[in-house]
Amino acid sequence: MPAAVATLQTTPLHAAAVAAGGRMVPFAGWEMAVQFSGLVAEHQAVRQGCGVFDISHMGVLTLQGPGAKDALQTLVPSDLFRIGPGEACYTVLLNEQGGIRDDLIVYDRGWNAAAAAHDLLLVINAACAEADTSWLRSQLEPQGITISDRKGAGVLLALQGPEAAARLEALCGGSLAGVPRFGHRDLTLSGAAGGAAAGAPVFVARTGYTGEDGFELLLKREAGIALWQQLLDSGVTPCGLGARDTLRLEAAMHLYGNDMDATTTPLEAGLGWLVHLEMPKPFVGRAVLERQTADGTQRRLVGLELQGRAIARHGYPVLHDGTPVGTVTSGSWSPSLHKGIALATVPAALAKLGTALSVEIRGKAELATVVRRPFYRR
Repeated sequence: MPAAVATLQTTPLHAAAVAAGGRMVPFAGWEMAVQFSGLVAEHQAVRQGCGVFDISHMGVLTLQGPGAKDALQTLVPSDLFRIGPGEACYTVLLNEQGGIRDDLIVYDRGWNAAAAAHDLLLVINAACAEADTSWLRSQLEPQGITISDRKGAGVLLALQGPEAAARLEALCGGSLAGVPRFGHRDLTLSGAAGGAAAGAPVFVARTGYTGEDGFELLLKREAGIALWQQLLDSGVTPCGLGARDTLRLEAAMHLYGNDMDATTTPLEAGLGWLVHLEMPKPFVGRAVLERQTADGTQRRLVGLELQGRAIARHGYPVLHDGTPVGTVTSGSWSPSLHKGIALATVPAALAKLGTALSVEIRGKAELATVVRRPFYRR
């Protein structure tokens, strides 16, 4: 008998995305829109105006307990005490070998007086959500930390682009100037949102995955569906996974499973800025990172700019003097820069800016140069 086909999960916005012209594809166990009007049009809408993404497939967890931040600190290399209530940071979960289990954003929700506990909110990758949740529970629940699903059947949206703040201010009836990058607030949608979204509470974080200003919004199901439609009716461009990938690559933001995984340390992945060894606290994988800091790493993630119209893709070999030395982890044509760009792992000795390399594309060596990241910066 043929093997059973796994049923794909769908977000609360699945029907609305199909109605808006979304072309649906499997992604990390979910059926998601890869594009609506077209990848380039959606990409440029975010760079020049405003786009909205359904990211309800992502995992959202609440960690709660008197020592929640101290407990989580044992699992990440970044100093969580550099942020306070209303602030957030990007970091990674590590294994004992210093490899990256997942990347995530940690939001400090402050002290919950009703529960007499500290609240943290974590946003984790869809493909890792089940494994992350199980592992976090095994590590933290014995320390008295409660871990729960914060999203449930709710909606998570990413409103991104230079017009995102103005669009959201119109919906919330107030200024967002006081919400800094990686800041977050609990707000209420005003009557301007219309329908089921009017008066709905929304968790608003000034975060994103595009290299532009923007916000990620967590709402209950019906309010989220209503807000999605209100945004589209007001002229905000619906965007799919295709544009999300080219936008994040231009900003040199890592994709878990491509640019890093459980066999890659933060130092090898070009995320050394997340490793705070000056912090006098133990964390999983610290000994490995201390050795790599002292001795250096054998490989590094670099940015590559290709010549001509060449487009590198994930898994393509990277060559030096005709010899394979590395692998492309992410690659695409850049709609903003009109050139081929890529992230790739290469020997540390070849990671210097300006190093001439090539990428094997359909049997031909296409010239490439190691360049500074990010490729695009507003």
